[in-house]
Amino acid sequence: MAGNTFGQLFRISTFGESHGEAIGVIIDGCPAQLDIDLEFIQTELDRRKPGQSKITTQRKESDTVKILSGVFEGKTTGTPIAMLIPNEDQRSKDYSHNTDVFRPSHADYTYYAKYGIRDHRGGGRSSARETAARVAAGAVAKLLLKSQGIDVISHVSSVGKINAPAPDFSNADRFIEEREKNIVRCVNQYVAEEMITRIDEVRKQGDTIGGKVTCYINNCPAGLGEPVFDKLHADLGKAMLSINAVHGFEYGSGFAGSEMLGSEHNDSPIPHPSPVGKGALIQTLTNNAGGILGGISNGMPIEFTVAFKPVATIMHNQQTINAKGEAAEISGKGRHDPCVVPRAVPIVEAMAALVIADHLLRHRASKL
Repeated sequence: MAGNTFGQLFRISTFGESHGEAIGVIIDGCPAQLDIDLEFIQTELDRRKPGQSKITTQRKESDTVKILSGVFEGKTTGTPIAMLIPNEDQRSKDYSHNTDVFRPSHADYTYYAKYGIRDHRGGGRSSARETAARVAAGAVAKLLLKSQGIDVISHVSSVGKINAPAPDFSNADRFIEEREKNIVRCVNQYVAEEMITRIDEVRKQGDTIGGKVTCYINNCPAGLGEPVFDKLHADLGKAMLSINAVHGFEYGSGFAGSEMLGSEHNDSPIPHPSPVGKGALIQTLTNNAGGILGGISNGMPIEFTVAFKPVATIMHNQQTINAKGEAAEISGKGRHDPCVVPRAVPIVEAMAALVIADHLLRHRASKL
């Protein structure tokens, strides 16, 4: 494997570059007879695509997905699902100025150090354009999870130092409806307006700003995850840290838990009747564990937050070096997001859905 494949039973492999002909994904291991809603998949991609609003990059891509295999008469066949998304609005000339120089805080130098060659047009494979393929695959994973009553939802919980209060995520449909009422995708409408104003201010200054996305997984059954190396939170962390510009991951109480006493942090369990009549399930009074104990889901909502750094391309002159190691100067050009988090929401959900779908299938082989 060369780092382009993710998952064990529900496995994806993505391909393509930012300025190539197309990007795409192959899904292997998706169970047969899953109803495929192409409109839902396209809606997920539309939430990630560029050119949505004044606070996103103005690159115009329809991100129209085409399913090439693995689906017949609206249902999966159990064979590999191939999905293709053409690139339509490449402007490679925007990157002619950095053919021989390395952009600060981009993967230009590290790709060159690894391969001895790099695609300077938008970063090639290192571009966040690649994540559209993940969103397409993640939409299929979400359909699988929905068939089992599991919801994966997220929103922008902070932009810079502007933080939204914890939302009510118990009703997924209402949560999504509120989130999609504003272009920053924050459930709290008042905080969203403040976030939008801040992003627009930064954009006009030719700068960028970071933020956080918080994700909630409702109705996840207890028992998902492996006890040692493939702990559920470890796989979620790996998935999130594989997303472009992600610099942090925390679940449950996160880093704040390190400042608490055990008596404050422990989640006291209480029994409650199972809604499906299969005996007692466990609930906890608090959820500092974030729905995961010992690397295995405990049936409580899974909660985690992903931190994104500011987008590296800024419209200011910056010092750098060229491929010969000589001093150089570079200024950002082209079309770029002033803040990545509004478009990162469906990416976070996609990667979370892929992890849960994979562990759901793996769990079914764990006991008789």
